[in-house]
Amino acid sequence: MGGGAAGMMAAITAAERGMKVLVVEPNRQMGRKVRISGKGRCNVTNDCDVKSVLANVPTNPKFLYSALTAFPPERVMAYFESLGVPLKTERGGRVFPVSDNAHDVADALVERMRALGVEHIHGRAVEIVTGPDGAIAGVRTERGTVGCGWAVLCTGGASYPATGSTGDGYAMAAALGHRIVPPRGSLVPLESSAGYCGMLAGLAPRNIELSLLEDGKTIWRQRGEMLFAHFGVTGPLVLSASAHIRAWGERRYALSIDFKPALDEEKLDSRVRRDLEKYANRDMANALTELAPRSLIPVLLQLAGIPPEEKAHDLTREMRLALVRVLKAFPVPLSGPRPVKEAIVTAGGVDVKEVDPRTMGSKLVPGLYFAGEILDVDGYTGGFNLQIAWATGRMAGMAVGGE
Repeated sequence: MGGGAAGMMAAITAAERGMKVLVVEPNRQMGRKVRISGKGRCNVTNDCDVKSVLANVPTNPKFLYSALTAFPPERVMAYFESLGVPLKTERGGRVFPVSDNAHDVADALVERMRALGVEHIHGRAVEIVTGPDGAIAGVRTERGTVGCGWAVLCTGGASYPATGSTGDGYAMAAALGHRIVPPRGSLVPLESSAGYCGMLAGLAPRNIELSLLEDGKTIWRQRGEMLFAHFGVTGPLVLSASAHIRAWGERRYALSIDFKPALDEEKLDSRVRRDLEKYANRDMANALTELAPRSLIPVLLQLAGIPPEEKAHDLTREMRLALVRVLKAFPVPLSGPRPVKEAIVTAGGVDVKEVDPRTMGSKLVPGLYFAGEILDVDGYTGGFNLQIAWATGRMAGMAVGGE
């Protein structure tokens, strides 16, 4: 059930083994979430070894060892190349189709399913039916009940509900006795109580270094780009940082932005002094135009305690050093994540203690399997979440019908 990344891979794998396969998918188009992933480019996987993938999975990485070993990134890449989707590797090992078009990835999978005779019901699954022996007997959909001896639940998490990931799978799994770890957003925009974030909405600084602080201690740091929004912050770096926040409500979290990571404080101070000398007769509100975006200048001055009407030639050493510190450690206090429906990936889901890692099969219900985001596993950005989907889908597809 579910025609996303994991569901399509599971369906193809089972069909390649000669199984008769039916996919129940509420969207008219298969792979809806795949088609919008990676800003429409689809970060297929990450060109690294299994150990590196596991290092980028903060939740239950050991559970994925068998699946990733059986279908590692190199095999995933070879598989898509065999389907006629040439790939390329970019910074950080991120793998994309050469076309930069996510539809090519989804369409290749759809075409493979079609060639294998995989059938499709356009509708939503609402209940998994079991027989007197407690084993899978069928799936009830909006269009009626389909009898079957096994079912793979690949309904995704609770993020991007418009793509069909509405959390229905959690309810179906729970109804069969599975424990659901409460879902929460991972790779999610972050809210801030700082009013200046709203003032900076739309500003997208690049080549910055972002640090995540937990109770005042730096626990993560990375260079890249981000985006200020009316609610706080988002963008690639922020989404990556959010995956490292695991104790909202128990610990205090904040971000610190280094707008000039290539310069240490001493070199940046020299740069600031040169600008101040060049524009000595200007107000400070207009003296930093070569140093920072215009919309950022009033906030920098505010945080540094510098009146905007202060003349550049009157700036004290203490004020100048305060400005340097703000440029190197711009504070963004965090108040919480955005709603889970805005997350790229959902953390939480079916408790993996109740799933066999060698088959993705339920330990509670014979004939029931899981794959993809419905499981309580999630990865950082960089293609790791799709790699999890491909590997767990492949594992489930290899195991179904084998009892």
